[in-house]
Amino acid sequence: MKKKVVTILLSLCMGYTYAQSGFESKNRNAQQAYQNAGKSITYKLYDKAIEQLKQAVIYDEKFTAAYQQMGDVYRRQQKYAEAVEAYNHVLRLNPDFYPGTYFGLGESEVNTGKYNTALDHLKKYLSYPTVSESGKKQAEKLIADCEFSIPAIQHPVNFNPVNLGEGVNTKDWEYLPVVTADDETLIFTRQTNQNEDFYTSVKRDGKWTKATFLSPNINTSEFNEGAQCISPDGMYLFFTGCNRPDGMGRCDIYISKREGKSWSKPFNIGNPVNSPGWESQPSLSADGKTLYFVSTRPGGYGGYDIWKSTLKPGGGWSDPENLGPNINTAYDEYSPFIHADDQTLYFSSNGWPGFGHKDLFLSRKDSAGNWQKPENLGYPINSYGEESGLFISSDGRTAYFSAEKPDGYGGMDIYSFDLPAALRPKPVTYVKGIVFDKKTGEPLEAAIKIINIADNTLAYDDSSEPGSGEFLATMPIGKKFALNIEKEGYLFYSANYSLDKPSSAIKPFLVKVPLEKIEPGALVVLSNIFFDTNKYNLLPESKAELQQVIHFLQKNPKVVIEISGHTDNVGDMQKNMVLSENRAKAVYNYLLENQIAASRLTYKGYGETKPVAENASEEGRQQNRRTEFRVIKTD
Repeated sequence: MKKKVVTILLSLCMGYTYAQSGFESKNRNAQQAYQNAGKSITYKLYDKAIEQLKQAVIYDEKFTAAYQQMGDVYRRQQKYAEAVEAYNHVLRLNPDFYPGTYFGLGESEVNTGKYNTALDHLKKYLSYPTVSESGKKQAEKLIADCEFSIPAIQHPVNFNPVNLGEGVNTKDWEYLPVVTADDETLIFTRQTNQNEDFYTSVKRDGKWTKATFLSPNINTSEFNEGAQCISPDGMYLFFTGCNRPDGMGRCDIYISKREGKSWSKPFNIGNPVNSPGWESQPSLSADGKTLYFVSTRPGGYGGYDIWKSTLKPGGGWSDPENLGPNINTAYDEYSPFIHADDQTLYFSSNGWPGFGHKDLFLSRKDSAGNWQKPENLGYPINSYGEESGLFISSDGRTAYFSAEKPDGYGGMDIYSFDLPAALRPKPVTYVKGIVFDKKTGEPLEAAIKIINIADNTLAYDDSSEPGSGEFLATMPIGKKFALNIEKEGYLFYSANYSLDKPSSAIKPFLVKVPLEKIEPGALVVLSNIFFDTNKYNLLPESKAELQQVIHFLQKNPKVVIEISGHTDNVGDMQKNMVLSENRAKAVYNYLLENQIAASRLTYKGYGETKPVAENASEEGRQQNRRTEFRVIKTD
């Protein structure tokens, strides 16, 4: 009889047998209810098992095994408060009934925020000499959580979440918010009648408007769509689709591109990112070249790990790379979010020391580009509940997340809060603009490139939106960038953004870009040609701009240009004239050295004679110190 009863217990069973007292009940009704509960547990009918166990302890209030079983079932259901009550009843009846009671109680107390008592009970559990190695590891993990949480609660971080309001939140569940870099467009998941779809809201006068269905091209009635990310410019949506006909595994990652006010039909991004396993929760770097995601594929450290794949020069994604033991643990990591600074990763984990269940963490890259050990975001951002799905605005100041709170509209709502300074990523700003024809005002779809001047690498490579000419691109503080915009049949546009000072991120750059058609007299200011003060040797940082000029001349072989140099009015007029001519000649010589025919080039220095701004301010003088080229002939 005793052996039969042992087989139906749902405890951890880490190599123990129950003490004799309270193992069986002398009350036949109690014993029968207990055995019936065991059968219900076998078929995973946990609610029914709880009712049967409650009957058992009504018949026999000292039936210790029934209380133990009740605690185990409640813990399986993650009803930790009820589990705590049941386990405590076991200890009141018989403190030595079963060592695993202390583990079950300790784990349940961690998940209800009772860290002090949890620590005592988990240490008591480890005091038993017969604890298995797996039991030790689990208990030590929970003890680490307690030892982290107890002092952390004594030093809370600032946290004042604000509900996004009735435009976004409803009685249904809203979660997984993502926001464009200009903080003006929100996309999130809403669950209605067990179906997940995407909705979008725009910010007007500081408030989020009533959310609308994103697109019938993406949302479906037969499948769930969720766990999404959006590129900073709002043009590309990566999301998770599960059990689709074109799927490679249970869940795959898909992509859709915005087309005017709608979205393209999504497509599966395929191998090697997607696999026969489970891929979900994508997050795209600001330059669009690195995709972070969660996968259960082989080669990880735990059940769910965070991986990354990079976009190859010829298109397609590289073989995924695990982010390694500084991010992933033997447990589970979820919800990666790579900030636009490309240096700070936020994610959710139940493996690193925290407050129980899943907590939010951040990791920063070191100078070698390696991820450092993660930092818990602290209390009360994290709690004994589950926290996941954090999104940080491009300026690093505002965090968005979902939670179920008493002040909500029902279910999970989306909230925002000011992120404490110590938890913020590096500052990032953005350039937002419209490209249009200078004469007609017609919006233009043009190629947009943002180049890191220091190493001539692309930080952004895309095009302005067809129909509106709009574009938006992020730029991290601490570097200098060149903006180049080109369209066939037009002169290109050049701008420079020196973001090497922290104050550079105070406000974004809003630009209107009139492109001129290629015709005699049309003019381009080369904003990224650089010289040392009073010198005319081209600095290495000029390479990207010079290559742009070469590219333009190669694409337009009949165009003849004049390169002109200009100075401000500081210093001797004659010396300024000579300096400007030498600078124009330096550009001329560079083009000759790169196989541009001399017959297509002239150069001239104008000194201070053609200012485009007042010389009374440094800003004006800087505009006057410039290099240009003007179209002389087009045939």
